[in-house]
Amino acid sequence: MTKKLPYYAVIFISKHSENIEGYLEMSHKMESLAKLQDGFLGLDSARDDIGITISYWESLEAIKNWKKQTDHLEAQQKGQKIWYHWYHVKICKVEREYEFGMHLKLNH
Repeated sequence: MTKKLPYYAVIFISKHSENIEGYLEMSHKMESLAKLQDGFLGLDSARDDIGITISYWESLEAIKNWKKQTDHLEAQQKGQKIWYHWYHVKICKVEREYEFGMHLKLNH
């Protein structure tokens, strides 16, 4: 999916605690809700020992609105109290992007 430049990326890096009961369900719920938010552009995620989720947004305003969304606030609180040993968030402005890969040829 090509995004209009510039846009913003929220990089969420985390380490789970031993207790992740309910986490997977909440994670799926947050992804579904994020897709409904004005300004949401997409999401990439990977998890091994450390998880990295990058969400893409049209504006800083859209990011602020997502951070204040009621269900997202609940997920943030549970994350701090239950699911994460730690997390780190970075918000970046994306001014340039490029790709390489066979998947690009297959889609054209």
